[in-house]
Amino acid sequence: MLLKNRLRVWLLAAAVVAASPVVAQHQQNYATDSATIKKIYDNALTSYKSYEDLRFLTKNIGARLSGSPQAAAAVEWSRQVMNEMGLDKVYVQEVMVPYWVRGDKEIARINSSITGPIDTNILALGGSVGTGETGLSAEVVEVHNFEELEKLGKKKVKGKIVFFNRPFDNTHVHTMAAYSGAVDQRGGGPVAAAKLGAVGVIVRSMANEIQDVAHTGGTRYQDGVTKIPAAAISTRDANKLSELLKTDPDLKFYMRMTSKTLPDVLSYNVIGEITGTEKPDEIIVVGGHLDSWDIGEGAHDDGTGIVQSMDVLRMFKELGIKPKRTIRAVMFMNEENGLRGGRKYAELAMKNNEKHIAAIESDAGGFTPRGFGIDGSAAQIQKALTWKPLLAPYGLHEIGPGYGGADIGPLKGQGTVALIGFKPDSQRYFDYHHTEIDTFETVNRREMQLGAASMAALVYLISQYGI
Repeated sequence: MLLKNRLRVWLLAAAVVAASPVVAQHQQNYATDSATIKKIYDNALTSYKSYEDLRFLTKNIGARLSGSPQAAAAVEWSRQVMNEMGLDKVYVQEVMVPYWVRGDKEIARINSSITGPIDTNILALGGSVGTGETGLSAEVVEVHNFEELEKLGKKKVKGKIVFFNRPFDNTHVHTMAAYSGAVDQRGGGPVAAAKLGAVGVIVRSMANEIQDVAHTGGTRYQDGVTKIPAAAISTRDANKLSELLKTDPDLKFYMRMTSKTLPDVLSYNVIGEITGTEKPDEIIVVGGHLDSWDIGEGAHDDGTGIVQSMDVLRMFKELGIKPKRTIRAVMFMNEENGLRGGRKYAELAMKNNEKHIAAIESDAGGFTPRGFGIDGSAAQIQKALTWKPLLAPYGLHEIGPGYGGADIGPLKGQGTVALIGFKPDSQRYFDYHHTEIDTFETVNRREMQLGAASMAALVYLISQYGI
């Protein structure tokens, strides 16, 4: 009898709680939010608008390194696309950007007394100086990290080409972690080698797989240190060179590059905006970078991020969703070789006393969505986790602490903004990253549109409830 009485009390209490205004409101909100998110996904998966936008960007404009005429064309194109949406505002922000040009197609070969000459695939690293018209030929010293380089010292490095050959650690499930563990040799290798008297640098391409294509990417020079030519070599040719050095340590490597840096050029960030209905001063950014490297078509890096970000605004307009907070789609310029667009945006945000509550960046390819990484407070992360029941049905399971993004990074510290990185599946990204094969044909429309819907769903929730 006592047990029955307790059961009645528990059931009564549960009924009271369920009938309470707070719980009832939560249930009503959940139903409304779930229905809205379903509409967003339905729209995204049946739309071809952003896919055709990507086709135009990649096929009609193509590679668009900052400072180039193609980058200027991409600015005008993205402004026109957003103007046609009927947004509340579309405008640009001026930003001076570097203008590096690759010049002639690179030539490289291994000259070994054992095998004879072997042609190899290289790409000049972004920002690299050239070799001169006749090219550069020197003996090669192979290292896997900066510690090995330092141990060799000037005696063994001077006058030689340093070959940085540290591969990705393919035990990482998330390939971004493997990239992070290898990319320092690309960025800092030329300076470290030049300090010891090297005349050039070759860096193993940043890729998981063994490929014939080389992967370019930015490198950095340092004032007061001689600028030496630096190139990425394909992973297959890197393996070949490493093996040959074991049997012929006196072989020479020849490379010819005519790359150079021209004066800075005026360019722009492009911004489209839907003004919030209740808290217009609270801003949610969603964006990617307009520029790409000068090879391939910049489809996954970062054409998909660009069209996904604009598609968020398109879906809000088309579905009649009125955000409580202001949503901005920002097309950043010069992420690849300077990050000046991201820095300029953050600088102007601070100057104008703007209040950003969240910024979402898509710059990891147009593959199947997995979730979001959040660089924010514990409270912000916890709030995002409460939305997992709404997002999980769409495959968004990886939600938690993580990296936001390069372009939104400069916003860090401006109030309590949460920096959020969109996380698609990463397994294929570094097959295409910074290569000539990063083309429109490698993008699957449904995968890309699932990403656009995922971003729009999160933007919707943040616009409704803050973060």
